[in-house]
Amino acid sequence: MAKTPIHTPQAPAAIGTYSQAVRAGDTVYLSGQIGLDPASGQLLEGIEPQIERVFQNLAAVCTAAGGSFDQVVRVTVYLTDLAHFGKVNEIMSRHFREPYPARAALGVASLPRGALVEIDAVMHLA
Repeated sequence: MAKTPIHTPQAPAAIGTYSQAVRAGDTVYLSGQIGLDPASGQLLEGIEPQIERVFQNLAAVCTAAGGSFDQVVRVTVYLTDLAHFGKVNEIMSRHFREPYPARAALGVASLPRGALVEIDAVMHLA
């Protein structure tokens, strides 16, 4: 099965040896996004702005792949402080509608660039 990299300037460019997303058949694997502003490349300050920006970045990559949050089947949330999980739920509810994707949430010691949150996703286009 061929794999196709997905890229959009509407989300931050990859910081390393990976693609913003890769499509394999009808499945798109979206790399983790942190709260980087794609125009400035700067990390936003504070948990709420970072969470919002993460969802905006993920939405941009979904669009570039030909889909939307309606086709996202799974997300993984990485938080440096699990006390922020309620804020993730609140903001996520503004971007997703039922049926919500499957989800896992993990507490981690640190994230790239000192981010407070990172989220990746899997989207199915069929």
